[in-house]
Amino acid sequence: MFSGIVVEVGTVEAMEPGRLRVRGARALRRTRVGGSVAVNGVCLTAARLDGDSFEADVMPETFRRTSLADLRPGSRVNLEPALAFGEEVGGHLVQGHVDGTAEVVRTRDEGNARWLELRVPGELLRYCVVKGSIALDGTSLTITGVDADVVAVSLIPHTLESTIASGYRPGSVVNLEVDILAKYVASFLANREADNPRPTGTAGGRPTPGE
Repeated sequence: MFSGIVVEVGTVEAMEPGRLRVRGARALRRTRVGGSVAVNGVCLTAARLDGDSFEADVMPETFRRTSLADLRPGSRVNLEPALAFGEEVGGHLVQGHVDGTAEVVRTRDEGNARWLELRVPGELLRYCVVKGSIALDGTSLTITGVDADVVAVSLIPHTLESTIASGYRPGSVVNLEVDILAKYVASFLANREADNPRPTGTAGGRPTPGE
């Protein structure tokens, strides 16, 4: 589990079939072999530690669902080690289980902030609400607007300086994880509706009262 607070921007050192090697000293300070590190929001297991670098195995499903396949040696990536019990959750609870990708369609600066508008897949829009939480490349952000299939967020200077978000441009593809609480609520309501279907509007051939 993570909190969406990026601790370091690391660098991809190597990409091999099914394996990724990343350099990131701060993110590895308390990581052990078998521990979890979020790379651009994707929870990966540190299979090998070597100084300031770690290697992780990446399954084909992970490549299909995320933007990790687009990484190359030299790519900059957001890094966050797994939360320890008792640590502050500075963002929101992030699993590192990416739901899909979103495309940046527009950016604009306003004062000291930068607005991003992203096209989100339709099946994920139902979990996006104004003032709700979303994780983009592992960064916890607050949704500031939802319009059709576009979700807007606003980035403060600290986020631009301490993550890879300053490099986002129209056409950039980012990993997206919606709020796990929203998914649980949606699942609960869907199951309740299935267990208690609404009346058809008739009772014994006559309209039910109030219809």
